[in-house]
Amino acid sequence: MTPRETEVDLPGEAASGSALPGALPEALYAELVDFRRDLHMHPELGNQEFRTTAAIKARLEKAGLTPRVLGSGTGLICDIGTGTETGEWEGGRGLFALRADIDALPIPDTKATCAYRSTVPDRAHACGHDVHTTVVLGAGLVLADLDRLGLLPHPVRLIFQPAEEVLPGGAADAIESGALEGVRKIVAVHCDPKVDAGRIGLRYGAITSACDRLDVTLDGPGGHTARPHLTTDLVTAVAKVATEVPALVARRVDARSGLSLTWGRIESGHICNVIPQHAELSGTVRCLDLDAWRDAPDVIHAAVQEIADLYRAKPVVNYVRGVPPVVNEPGVTDLLRDAMAARRGFSSVEDTPQSLGGEDFSWYLEHVPGAMARLGVKPPSDRTSRDLHQGDFDVDESAIEVGVELFTATVLLDKPNPGN
Repeated sequence: MTPRETEVDLPGEAASGSALPGALPEALYAELVDFRRDLHMHPELGNQEFRTTAAIKARLEKAGLTPRVLGSGTGLICDIGTGTETGEWEGGRGLFALRADIDALPIPDTKATCAYRSTVPDRAHACGHDVHTTVVLGAGLVLADLDRLGLLPHPVRLIFQPAEEVLPGGAADAIESGALEGVRKIVAVHCDPKVDAGRIGLRYGAITSACDRLDVTLDGPGGHTARPHLTTDLVTAVAKVATEVPALVARRVDARSGLSLTWGRIESGHICNVIPQHAELSGTVRCLDLDAWRDAPDVIHAAVQEIADLYRAKPVVNYVRGVPPVVNEPGVTDLLRDAMAARRGFSSVEDTPQSLGGEDFSWYLEHVPGAMARLGVKPPSDRTSRDLHQGDFDVDESAIEVGVELFTATVLLDKPNPGN
């Protein structure tokens, strides 16, 4: 991504943050740190986030806002600056949305000494969703104050979405509940333990991979291992599917699409001299290109059938759609870059590579333009290599302030098209 220092038109002295309203008050920052730690201590899995939903709702109501819990009973949306008594947007597509995911992971918190480690066995906020939630909450509180001062340029929607970690993701349910009604743009952040706190990573186009689940079963009559020619040699058949289908698929799609099928489980048979009647494989399909992702089920079905036919096995393919790639819209990506520059200068923005991880924020981008930024959470002095989805995951909490500043500046710098 090419820096845009010469192309940005920031108001006044906003490049240093001095003239742009919406700075995070020190007292609110301290409160947000406590809020994040409380969420971290009480992680909840997808579609079970009742305590988390209640905590967010209570804080928004305390600020005089009118949050609405989603139809699933967990997650909520809250509009700011609508000018209506109910707080609900009643016209057009004028809302700028900030999205957070609120669920945790089914893994134990392994931090040895931490006052706010998880109190729930085998549950942890090991992906940073507690930070995402806190950042959107904090931005909403700051924007609500600006609205009361008459400084909010257009209405905003906060989306606190459940079940991001559950395929195909809670975004689809949130959309069905009306989360995108009236929305014209949407942004989000994702914690990145490889990026220093105080910085964000951006990328035009696809920033994450598609991620789907694949289950294949093979069946045959079974028989004696002394006479494989009289039956279906099912173990050989499943081994050939495991090794040859990924290679075959790779030759039927453009290599630049990054389509990758990787198996995580294979199972068949129980005794050495009996050819089994049933075999199973499970794996994931990841893809960097949106069009190739859409074609992937047909390509993989055909490849499995061809290999199975060679060995007279009967296949059943269960292809479970997960999430498409998150494809950042260039204009919204530039807006995030300008917002970060307005608060902390262009040097606080870095290029980020495309990740092979999946993110259901992509479902929102099937409907409206938007972008996701990588939020740096690594202490600048920490040289330890860390990753997401690990039990000892933690963040430099100064990232909360950075995220709030990024979102508030993004809203303030956005210029809706005429009529929106």
